[in-house]
Amino acid sequence: MESHEKVDQSVEQTVDAIIPTEATGAEATVAESQLNVIEDVQVTEIENTEVSETATSDKETVDASETAVAEPVSVADILVRLKELQQGDAALITTDEIGRLKQQFYSFVNELMAVQRDEFVAAGNDPEAFTPAPVEEESEFKSLMAQIREKRNEYRAQVEAQQMKNLERKQAIVDELAAMAADTDNVNRHYPRAKELQSEFKEIGDVPQQNTTNIWKAFQDAVEHFYDQWKVNKELRDYDFKKNLSEKQLLIDEAKTLTAEEDVVTAFRRLQDLHEKWRQIGPVAKDLREEIWAQFKDASAEVNKRYQAFFEQRKQREQESEAAKIALCESLEAMVLSELTNFSRWNEATKKVMDAQKEWKSIGFASRKVNNQLYARFRKTCDAFFAAKAEFFQTVKNSLADNLEAKTRLCEQAEALMDSTDWRKTSDALLELQKQWKTIGAVPKKHSEAVWMRFLGACNKFYERKKHATIDVRRSEQANLKAKKAIIAELTALNSDESTADRKDVIEMVKEIRAKWQETGHVPFRDKDKIHDAYREAMRQVYDKYDIHEKRARMENFQNSLAANAGDKGKLARERDRMMRAYESRKAELSTYENNLSFLSARSRSGSSMLAEMEKNIQRLKNTLSEMEARIRMIDDQMAGE
Repeated sequence: MESHEKVDQSVEQTVDAIIPTEATGAEATVAESQLNVIEDVQVTEIENTEVSETATSDKETVDASETAVAEPVSVADILVRLKELQQGDAALITTDEIGRLKQQFYSFVNELMAVQRDEFVAAGNDPEAFTPAPVEEESEFKSLMAQIREKRNEYRAQVEAQQMKNLERKQAIVDELAAMAADTDNVNRHYPRAKELQSEFKEIGDVPQQNTTNIWKAFQDAVEHFYDQWKVNKELRDYDFKKNLSEKQLLIDEAKTLTAEEDVVTAFRRLQDLHEKWRQIGPVAKDLREEIWAQFKDASAEVNKRYQAFFEQRKQREQESEAAKIALCESLEAMVLSELTNFSRWNEATKKVMDAQKEWKSIGFASRKVNNQLYARFRKTCDAFFAAKAEFFQTVKNSLADNLEAKTRLCEQAEALMDSTDWRKTSDALLELQKQWKTIGAVPKKHSEAVWMRFLGACNKFYERKKHATIDVRRSEQANLKAKKAIIAELTALNSDESTADRKDVIEMVKEIRAKWQETGHVPFRDKDKIHDAYREAMRQVYDKYDIHEKRARMENFQNSLAANAGDKGKLARERDRMMRAYESRKAELSTYENNLSFLSARSRSGSSMLAEMEKNIQRLKNTLSEMEARIRMIDDQMAGE
């Protein structure tokens, strides 16, 4: 409507210019004739412009129709189609079809490689070692693609060169029409030539797409300008209008038949041809222009509507496929591989991935711009999963092998100890080996039972030997326990109030008792500490009661030694130096014991025994240091008295 309003304004301005307010009858007649010509030409421009816009819009979608061709179902089908394209007309080769064939070919190839890889891995092989078998058809495919590309490039070059020539020819026609329109004195004589130029313009082929609208508009402007200058013969115009009407009516009838065409894409393509013919046919009578155009446009709209619905349905299917494929990608990407820490979880995850791959194959294609991206994303996730799985299984395999090696070493150590007769030491060693065994993980299933029976057999053999060998030992230990209890009873008798033994006799008796105690062998381990403590307590009581401590005797002997060396200060000084060195050594030893004591714990039975032993050593060292200090003072007193 806006274009019609602009034309009406242009016509009114032209009328004002041609018909003066006070024009004579003859002048008015001529002006009216010119006005009719102008109106016809203007409407022709509107009509052709609308047709051009519709055809251009339709042409933009025709490329998409190429994808409606039946898709090949195998690599052989793709090669057959490529041979047809390579041997056929280059004008029928489309970029969309070539791209689709290439995508389908490598989709088939990738699926074949995926199947080979899955079979390779399923056979227990390392996925990293997988090498896909070469595809025999790939070289032929690449060769055909190269030939088609070369053929299409040559065709495009020829088309572009021809279009440039066509543009030059059409521009020459426009220039000639403009020149004839400018020759107002001889415009009537130029009419036949103008008709020839119009026919020639229509017969000339396509021009570059970017120049189509401009050259057509320039041509229409030149024709309009020529007719503005030409006093048209009405009968001739009526004849042209009638002829054009007949031709356009045929196009309308043909367009209506396309609405019943089953192949929507074929109908759309034929409609584009009809629009092109419509543009080439001249105008019709003014009173029929809108009506005839409306009929053609309505028939075109029905075909375009079916075509649009076809691609909307396909787009909907592609969107559904895209959503389904995205969901599969997200489902696999959501798996946390670090949580797959055992064979069961990995097997469950593998089943999920295999099911996803099977489902992927059942989903149709998504849109061209995302289908390859989604496949690459899905393939990347699957590859990452199987790589992680292979790494896990290899790690577990290595770990099992390491564990087997470690347990085999324990078996060898146990077998080296099973014939030992050092029962206590060997028992401790075997217990330590058993603790180590528990800390070692699983081994390969086929070796698990054998290595365990080997280790268990070595341990059992030692314990069986120990069992038979220690029966006599236990009997001997019980006899020793009884003897040591008798010794303690003897000491206890000396400590009783009823004892009337003389101190010297007791000293001799204590010496004999100590010798007897030393000669008596081991007692049962569970009674060892108890019987020893009882002995020491009984001995201490005897020492206290009869005042026969060894320290006292040692100090008396040392005092007598100093008295014997009185007057020899050099000897006394050397004795003092020796005593000081011994004192510092014992002091350092005491410090070491006290420091180690802070690191010990008495939580276990063995720890408690070691702690008690260390405390005894510390007390012994303290007593020794006290005695040495007393001796040093005695030396100092002896040297000072002299």
